[in-house]
Amino acid sequence: MNKENLVGILLELSSTAGVSGDEAAAVKAARSQFSLYTDEVKLDRFGNLIAMKKGEAPPSEKLTLALIAHIDEIGLMVTKIEPGGFLRFTSLGGIDARALPGQAVVVHGKKTVEGVVGATAPHLLSPRDRAKTVPFEKLFIDTGYDDQTLNNYVRVGDTISFIQKPLLLETGKRITGKALDNRAGVAALIFCAAELTGLRHQADLCFIASLQEEVGLRGAITAAYGLKPDLAVAVDVTHGDIPGVDEKKAFKLGDGPALGMGPNFHPPLSLAMQQTAKEYNLPFQVEPIPAHSGTDAWAFQVSREGIPTALLSIPLRYMHTTVELLDIDDLISGGRLLARLAARMNKSYLGELRGC
Repeated sequence: MNKENLVGILLELSSTAGVSGDEAAAVKAARSQFSLYTDEVKLDRFGNLIAMKKGEAPPSEKLTLALIAHIDEIGLMVTKIEPGGFLRFTSLGGIDARALPGQAVVVHGKKTVEGVVGATAPHLLSPRDRAKTVPFEKLFIDTGYDDQTLNNYVRVGDTISFIQKPLLLETGKRITGKALDNRAGVAALIFCAAELTGLRHQADLCFIASLQEEVGLRGAITAAYGLKPDLAVAVDVTHGDIPGVDEKKAFKLGDGPALGMGPNFHPPLSLAMQQTAKEYNLPFQVEPIPAHSGTDAWAFQVSREGIPTALLSIPLRYMHTTVELLDIDDLISGGRLLARLAARMNKSYLGELRGC
């Protein structure tokens, strides 16, 4: 797969709706891509997308490596239909209210209904209120419909996603758009699967696009329990560098993925990722994470009796907004690293990791 193909896949995934709990459209888009490079693609009982790629090891030497990235995005949910056709809402996932006024949205009801997030104009606010962030309870969605008509199309509980066309910036390397957290991770897994069509591997591979990570790692919890892999690597995003942010808290775009180190991760597996990157001259950064990573890696690490787990993260600017931004070269480096790591996995190597 070349860079142009990967860009096209990421642009498609970003533009597709897939709010936590309502990911079907995003799963469908990802499924069509995984089916090109894997042996079997299915949904588990929770709805997670599972793409299987069989390894060459005989039955007595089999092991399974899971590569997981969540496919859901942050969004909103309808809580009330106001007189005049205005919608009140709450958040699905961690949304910063500062980014909401003026956003275009689509309500996924009996009929898809577009609208905008509105708020009282600053001219009508007191000087004190004008200096504050507008709280959720004072925001609303204006669809242009009256409430009687809107009640035919929308119900309390319907999900709401953001309308934002993704853009490939003029550099040809940087992409901005919504839901790059974590469609970028899913795109990296697709790139990895494509790379592995030209590599031999002993391990059976499970590529997992998990659901509902943004509201509690739920898809990862069920997938880890059901699949029982021998090893796992979660792929997510981390904070990219911007002016005014401590360089210890953010990572440079274009310098490769960040590899997690800390108690949420299996030390030998994390080090194996670094060694593999060095062997193949793939750029990477190291991210110290002293506690819960807040990613699917946590759910896999503590599933059943424990699964050796590592984390690879793509640096991303403006996380949890509609203009998230990343460097496509970091996805390529991450996908290649995952493919080379998968290619070296075998039963004896697993024994070495477990013995450490």
